[in-house]
Amino acid sequence: MTLNRLYGFTFVEMLVTITIAAILLMIGVPSFQYVTNSNRIAAEINGLLGDMQYARSEAIKEGQPVTVCVSQNGTSCVNTNTWQKGWIVFSDVNGNAAVDAGDVVLRVQKTFASTDTFVATNNVGAVTFNREGYANGIANGLIALHDSTNNHNWIRCLSINLTGMMLSQTYGNTANGVTCN
Repeated sequence: MTLNRLYGFTFVEMLVTITIAAILLMIGVPSFQYVTNSNRIAAEINGLLGDMQYARSEAIKEGQPVTVCVSQNGTSCVNTNTWQKGWIVFSDVNGNAAVDAGDVVLRVQKTFASTDTFVATNNVGAVTFNREGYANGIANGLIALHDSTNNHNWIRCLSINLTGMMLSQTYGNTANGVTCN
């Protein structure tokens, strides 16, 4: 006598498995969103910080001014304080914060793909480092990075002072005499 044995899952087993998977997804998806937001924000603030530090070191090394400015096309400066449009780093022989004949563009950062905003206080659209590494014409500048939700957890700021010291800070912290908000 042979038994016809069927192999598979019962309805109850499948329902329990789907319930466990749903619970794991409810726990995992917010954590994944946190990680992706955190990584995106860190990359954006560190991109500008790295280019500012590069500009300062090039100014000291070359013994001539180097400027970082907002640029939409990668070849010239735009008179705006919205850094999410992109920026360029260039050797600025006469220190006028404008790309002139003879100035060499050293680095180009394109417009952010996200909807994050990167706005500077005091309408700072360009930072020029002189041959000693000082930031000319900036008095405790702050460039604040906000994500589209404007949630305090995702606000980061880049603080720059006259001596060329730059700090990345989180919401509510004070550096160089300026509070990140």
